[in-house]
Amino acid sequence: GIYILIAVGAVMMFVGFLGCYGAIQESQCLLGTFFTCLVILFACEVAAGIWGFVNKDQIAKDVKQFYDQAFQQALMAESETNNGKAVVKTFHETLDCCGPDTATGAVTPLWRDDLCPKKDSILKNLFESSNCHKKIDELFSGKLYLIGIAAIVVAVIMIFEMILSMVLCCGIRNSSVY
Repeated sequence: GIYILIAVGAVMMFVGFLGCYGAIQESQCLLGTFFTCLVILFACEVAAGIWGFVNKDQIAKDVKQFYDQAFQQALMAESETNNGKAVVKTFHETLDCCGPDTATGAVTPLWRDDLCPKKDSILKNLFESSNCHKKIDELFSGKLYLIGIAAIVVAVIMIFEMILSMVLCCGIRNSSVY
């Protein structure tokens, strides 16, 4: 997953460089390439959004499985530099939960307080912290509209980028040569 994000970031940086350099050099070819890359990226984002919406249950299941693996890794780890601990702490702090949907998760706040968010007392920590599987399900079912709003905002920004790049390209074509 990390390598995919790095590759997408590199592609986006390259596309941004094409647009910026094309605008500075007033090159129709570079601006046309920038526009074509934006159209391809827009189509990929729309396809990924549709695929994610259709397969949201499978994605939630995969996220829970990833959390369970990280939780097991964090329980077995002794050092603070373990990646599993960092992932589990991030899940716990972001979702305000503690432990998976098992009996181990229910008693985790008692014997591994370094993994769970701190509450005022141990009893509050035990009774008020919900399991992370439930919180992940709530995130993918109840907060799906937020993800949709973010996707729509990104889509509108990309449409404006495409429009402005074509306006600039046409402006360069129609301008007189000096």
